[in-house]
Amino acid sequence: MRIAQISPLYESVPPKLYGGTERVVHFLTEALIDLGHEVTLFASGDSETRAELVPCAPTALRLSGVVDPIAPHVAMMEEVFARPNDFDVLHFHTDYLGYSLARRHPVPYLTTMHGRLDTPELEPIFRTFPDAPLVSISDAQREPHAEANWLGTVYHGLPVDLYHLVPQTGKYLAFVGRISPEKRVDRAVEIARRVGMPLKIAAKVGAQDRDYFEAEIKHLFDDPLVEYVGEIGEDEKNAFLGGAAALLFPIDWPEPFGLVMIEAMACGTPVVAFRRGSVPEVMRDSEAGFVVDTLDEAVAATERAVGLSRAGVRAYFEKRFTATRMAREYVAIFEGMVESARLRRGRGRTAFGLAAIDADDHDSDGARAVDGLGGEAGVGME
Repeated sequence: MRIAQISPLYESVPPKLYGGTERVVHFLTEALIDLGHEVTLFASGDSETRAELVPCAPTALRLSGVVDPIAPHVAMMEEVFARPNDFDVLHFHTDYLGYSLARRHPVPYLTTMHGRLDTPELEPIFRTFPDAPLVSISDAQREPHAEANWLGTVYHGLPVDLYHLVPQTGKYLAFVGRISPEKRVDRAVEIARRVGMPLKIAAKVGAQDRDYFEAEIKHLFDDPLVEYVGEIGEDEKNAFLGGAAALLFPIDWPEPFGLVMIEAMACGTPVVAFRRGSVPEVMRDSEAGFVVDTLDEAVAATERAVGLSRAGVRAYFEKRFTATRMAREYVAIFEGMVESARLRRGRGRTAFGLAAIDADDHDSDGARAVDGLGGEAGVGME
């Protein structure tokens, strides 16, 4: 198939430092190529890929000091839709930015939603585009808009050889993510204190969270058990996560997926995660780590996690969260959409060769005939 992957421009593909969505776009793009598909990647110009790269900004926006990040994305949409005959399917990772043009475009499209969906600003989007074909990254992510046109859930995946098993139990606890209220690094510090183990924090402090960091978090790093190492890149993660006794994932928000959980599992490092959002779907108690509801439970689970088989944690990752599995599930959805569009075009031909399309059936959305497809091809389960 000829597949267009449309990435956000905030980070390169893959990111140089922090960046979950662009990292997943990279893993998916490369896995699709490995499966024999022809992939074109619309992304920032400093991206690295085996796909045909269409540079839509010179460099990643976060690192370039751009003032208006929406403008390059709008220009990118025009670049995508100027090539109507080049692709069998358009796969967007840019939230709702492509909806208006895509519903008027002859090529089937879908959008993977990567963020939280419970914010009030999204209500008019879902009302205005009820037929926009969507993929979720966990079933929990869908809950605020269960009525939307979900084609399936596809869990994220990593290349099987990206990280390797570190069989020895580490001497410290790890936290990876953003310093923000919903990520609750303060909980991680409290768990480490109560367990009596060192905590290493590899985290980004974004501009929007700088005041929170200065007022609520920075003083916690004065504790001798706590070491703040800042953002880390891909080449540092195996040593950082693999060297930990456990990853702490003490979130307090409806996490859409939580990529760092499967990164830790790929290293054989068990995860102690709070029961929010996707966590109960991604985790399996006593196999990949522990799912907890309270701080007391988290402390007890952290003490137990060091006794889990690290080879077993790695095996759990390999069974459920590889990039090849992710790519195959997306291809099944793509194929269903393309076939649906073909059948609709056939039904739409009249004896005079004219299109006869129902008023409520957009020929571009590729969605109606794949309703329920996620139950067969896109569920992201074992």
